[in-house]
Amino acid sequence: MEEHHGARVAQALAGRLQVAIEKKEWSVAELSRQSGVARYTITKALTGEAWPDLLTIANLEKALGVDLWPGREV
Repeated sequence: MEEHHGARVAQALAGRLQVAIEKKEWSVAELSRQSGVARYTITKALTGEAWPDLLTIANLEKALGVDLWPGREV
């Protein structure tokens, strides 16, 4: 059975988010402070338990200075 495209997108986004946090050497709490996104929301995105909305993704991207959305490559 083929993996759902949406699941691949969520996994790719979570992976990019984790790498960006590590590169900045930030904690989830620090990213929350810098982005205005709740720690709970960031944690859920990292674990794949929730899909962040577009505004949340935009706020995380702005704070981290990276693109998180994987685009068509997944």
